[in-house]
Amino acid sequence: GKGGIGKSTTSQKTIAALAETNRIIIVGDPFADSTRLMLHTFAQTTILHLAAERGTVEEIVLEAEVLLEGYQGVKCVESGGPEPGVGCAGRGIITCINFLDEEGAYEDLEFVSYDVLGDVVCGGFAPIREGKAQEIYIIVTSGEMMAMYAANNI
Repeated sequence: GKGGIGKSTTSQKTIAALAETNRIIIVGDPFADSTRLMLHTFAQTTILHLAAERGTVEEIVLEAEVLLEGYQGVKCVESGGPEPGVGCAGRGIITCINFLDEEGAYEDLEFVSYDVLGDVVCGGFAPIREGKAQEIYIIVTSGEMMAMYAANNI
């Protein structure tokens, strides 16, 4: 949905409450601003930034480079993405989700939170629909048509 209305803040506050008793990972969006409150910092290195520098995600060392521990042990990672209007944010989300799965980032977790763009309609959430998520509990969105369309497709 529309930027600046509190979707990421709502997500992070919910995660902070859950983190008191659960093991959680938060996967951020192309803007790389989804883990700020958890990490008490402005930005962290993104998976797609490193992949672009190195030419592949296979050269990334998950825990040493992109997976940081935040508030109450919440694992934080930012997917990153292309500049607006250049490339496909959905493709970046798919690349990130698959990389994290292959690297075992989801093992021993109770919740995974994806804080991603609400207007990605090109299939970025296909992995979630295709079995990567067992259950979907909360979708934070706004009332714009494209945001509702994206939420409905999850």
